[in-house]
Amino acid sequence: MAWYLVKVLLSAVLIVLISEVSKKMPLLGSLIASLPLISVIGMIWMYGEKTDAEKIASHSEGTFWYVLPSLPMFLVLPWVMRKWGVSFPIAMAVGIALTGFLYFLMTRILAKFGMNL
Repeated sequence: MAWYLVKVLLSAVLIVLISEVSKKMPLLGSLIASLPLISVIGMIWMYGEKTDAEKIASHSEGTFWYVLPSLPMFLVLPWVMRKWGVSFPIAMAVGIALTGFLYFLMTRILAKFGMNL
């Protein structure tokens, strides 16, 4: 149980750190947020919990393929806010919907090449 508490607290600290840095220095906050910290920490936790190496490798590979369709959200969100003049929650909803659609599309395309995520 203590291990789960450590994992939750570390994750929370990272989120707060990124949020606070971004308020003062948006570009530095963006840089920190773009680092694959969550994925790296997740894989370290998996390794520490004696997860099979193949599962860690599969996790890493799957993360790569799922990152690609999530990238357009970071361009669509500011574009929708600026071009359409909508609020952040609406722009975020549009970005999340687009990402969901692109995840679906990515899994379909990869399946055609024999790769099932």
